[in-house]
Amino acid sequence: MDAGGGADAAYWIRQASPTHPSLIDREHVVATRYDWVNVPSIAWIDEEGQLVRPNDAGWAGEYFRGMMQPGFNMDAMRAEHDERRQRYLAAVRDWVAHGARSRHALSPDQVRRRLPAVDPARARAAALFRLGTALHHRGRPEDAQRIFAAARALHPDSWNYLRQSLHLHAPGSSGGPSFWAAVDALGERRYYPNQEF
Repeated sequence: MDAGGGADAAYWIRQASPTHPSLIDREHVVATRYDWVNVPSIAWIDEEGQLVRPNDAGWAGEYFRGMMQPGFNMDAMRAEHDERRQRYLAAVRDWVAHGARSRHALSPDQVRRRLPAVDPARARAAALFRLGTALHHRGRPEDAQRIFAAARALHPDSWNYLRQSLHLHAPGSSGGPSFWAAVDALGERRYYPNQEF
């Protein structure tokens, strides 16, 4: 998901050296449909096309939240990341081996409970975000930022909206002071939803 398209995402794709095609969702259509509010976000879909786990944060952890503090331990963050990644890969392998019998595969009822209820405010936020993106690409960045602010007010849990608006306003700023102030404002609340592995 990157409203900047290939120009903004290409660096990260090259760094990952994937052996598969990389699709860039400029308008966050997938995020809207799956209620992805952050990255990474992962959905498990079985051979029949049924959603098995929506909106998993995968191996993402919370340790990074202290990154801007003096004495931050980068090695501890890497250790958390590695431990979570191994646990998540084990869960995926268990699902591949056991399918619906895997303890990590959710039933259709569990999937429905994890998905948010239809919310007119979120639908309006998604429409506003797309409008803001279109305005930005048509050379109206001030109008785009005003519309992005309205989208974030309607769906304040969407880190994607925040990061994209910051980046489109000033490329590279999506990890700057405004982002970290929003992270700090979380207090005890989690940055990543659905961390169950």
